Amino acid sequence: MTQTGLDHHRARDPDERETPGRGLLLLMAVATGLSAAGNYIAQPLLDLISRDLHLGSVLAGLVVTASQAGYALGLLLLVPLGDVIDRRRLAVTLFVATALFLGVSALAPSGPVLLAGTVLAALASVGAQVVVAHAAALATAATRGRAVATVMSGVLLGGLLARTVAGGLSELGGWRTVYWVLAALMTGAAVVLHHRLPYLAVTADLRYPALLRSTLSLMRQESVLRRRALLGALSFASYSVQLTALTFLLAGEPFHWAAPAIGLFGLVGAVGILSMTFAARLSDSGHAQHVAGVATALLLTGWLTLLAGERSLVWLAVGVVALNIGQQAVLNSSQTILFALDAEARNRINSAFATSLFLGGAAGSALASVVWAAAGWSGACALGATLAVGAVTVWAWDRYRPSK
Repeated sequence: MTQTGLDHHRARDPDERETPGRGLLLLMAVATGLSAAGNYIAQPLLDLISRDLHLGSVLAGLVVTASQAGYALGLLLLVPLGDVIDRRRLAVTLFVATALFLGVSALAPSGPVLLAGTVLAALASVGAQVVVAHAAALATAATRGRAVATVMSGVLLGGLLARTVAGGLSELGGWRTVYWVLAALMTGAAVVLHHRLPYLAVTADLRYPALLRSTLSLMRQESVLRRRALLGALSFASYSVQLTALTFLLAGEPFHWAAPAIGLFGLVGAVGILSMTFAARLSDSGHAQHVAGVATALLLTGWLTLLAGERSLVWLAVGVVALNIGQQAVLNSSQTILFALDAEARNRINSAFATSLFLGGAAGSALASVVWAAAGWSGACALGATLAVGAVTVWAWDRYRPSK
């Protein structure tokens, strides 16, 4: 067998390799958290940015939209490259690019330049998803769920903590300081990943247009991927309704909280992320379907609890924790199943799944704003519960009609 053949064989049989150590996984988690943070740091800074660059409220709000659009494009256009390019090199390149574009945003003299820097930084920030797929490839089948959960916890914590940390840094040195600090940290993460990430052989040999077509083909061919993508979209849409509606609720009667306090309350959701390891152990033991079933039921239960929390912080906290645990368990159990489908197409599979997840979240946020204006908190709870019922239904469909 040729050396190329040996590399191909090793790429197809990851269970023959030693599982990555906890130190390496934690390093990857920190790196992905930093990468994810860049997509959220602008949210608490919009007023400062608007006043400094003399932007109207509409243009300032487009900074958040630009970040979402850039990330969606990156999921579709860049993540699949991890199947045809050395993932270590791709991840490091994307981390460096993110740092450079964050620097562009930090130097922005006007709104259009800031928007351009934001789109490009978000586009490159999908390097975090490349690292997640790399963790799955490094792990054995018996530890893949835990490896992915550890690295994904970094992505999720990065998103949760970014708003709070950005607000604090802006108090010390203005909004540009936030971008400079994150750019420096991303540069450092790129250097460390270059030296610490193990090399894995490329798993596919496709030209770029064929690679993108292959991603779409996987959605058509893999019924498990289609069902998990729909489950992920519905569950994340339900979860995102809470993120949007909770902000409106806490800012109004009877709470009247300021933005920093609302951001800190959102950290209650970190409890859900801490539960990911337990769910991952169950998934690694062959119970991924059961984990997903309990998780979708927990999403629905969480909305019933939140309905009782319109005037009670205790019930709100319980509901937020329930939704976070449910959403993270759906995410981890789905990725455990999907990363086992085809070792040669993990990045394309992750691209399709993550894009569906993101579109579901965006739809949930948009619907929450519309429903809130018409029916307030009770309407938002009804919307979130309806989406959760949809997730339960898809899980039942997936459970009792397995892929042939």
